Amino acid sequence: MKHFLTYYRIVCERRMEMVDYYSVNEKYANEVFNEYGNTILRLAFTYLKNIHDSEDCVQIVFMKMLKEPRCFEDENHERAWVIRVTINTCKDILKSNWKRRVFTSDNIIIPIENSENKEIVEFVLGLPIKYRTVIQLYYFENYNTLEIAKILNLKQATIRTRLRRSRKLLENKMRGEFDYV
Repeated sequence: MKHFLTYYRIVCERRMEMVDYYSVNEKYANEVFNEYGNTILRLAFTYLKNIHDSEDCVQIVFMKMLKEPRCFEDENHERAWVIRVTINTCKDILKSNWKRRVFTSDNIIIPIENSENKEIVEFVLGLPIKYRTVIQLYYFENYNTLEIAKILNLKQATIRTRLRRSRKLLENKMRGEFDYV
């Protein structure tokens, strides 16, 4: 175990040096943006229901990533961190004084061309936030229930229950019934 920790610390230090080197480099910023940009935007849009606020959230998350480089165990750990930071940033935006004072239109503009997909996204956006989040992570980001539970700090059974309830809600909404759990 001692050797593993020493090895991990050395690898981590090398990664931090690489991140410090690339943090001023446009190449690193482009790689990070290409890797996580769509994920952050979709998740932020799920929370905020506004493309402009979602774009602001993407900028804030990337500023955090570039300003404070971290060492991650692997790509999944990095992706989970990005999702957690995105969720927390969305919550900060929603509870900000600006958001509470400014009137926003109820018309949600969904940037999707295909009308069938657009309708499904509208149904998903109509769900309560706790159901929207698990649907987003499960179906759009391809996480399994155990990974979602770790990201959201919930039990795996809770995630499965929320998935089941959200599927039922979506089914009812698509049929024209509007009963919430």
